Amino acid sequence: MPVRSLLAAPAAAYLSVQPAAAGVTAMSPGRLGAVVAALLGLTGVVIGVLSLARPAGRFGTRSRRLVSLAAGLTAMALGALVVATSDSGIGTGNGRGGAFVALLLGLTGVAMAGLSLARARRTG
Repeated sequence: MPVRSLLAAPAAAYLSVQPAAAGVTAMSPGRLGAVVAALLGLTGVVIGVLSLARPAGRFGTRSRRLVSLAAGLTAMALGALVVATSDSGIGTGNGRGGAFVALLLGLTGVAMAGLSLARARRTG
């Protein structure tokens, strides 16, 4: 057996094991998780802003604070899970970029809920 074929066999086996990058339009599990987490984070931010603005509405500001806090924490947990389980960098279709966005939005939602809670304690 020639030396060249001995050296090429492990390289070919290594290449066959590597995961392929997701296509542009493919919805991989990582992308789906990142999208869900980002939407939850955005929901937490929007509801947190509404609880800070205190408009008259159907739901009280206390329930808005709790929903904002829960959505933000869930978005952060799901975003961290996607970051921890993705095996490649940003741009490979594993959802790592969207998970970082979800972490940021979740943190912002939690901060909005915290500001709203602090203001409620100060005024009430």
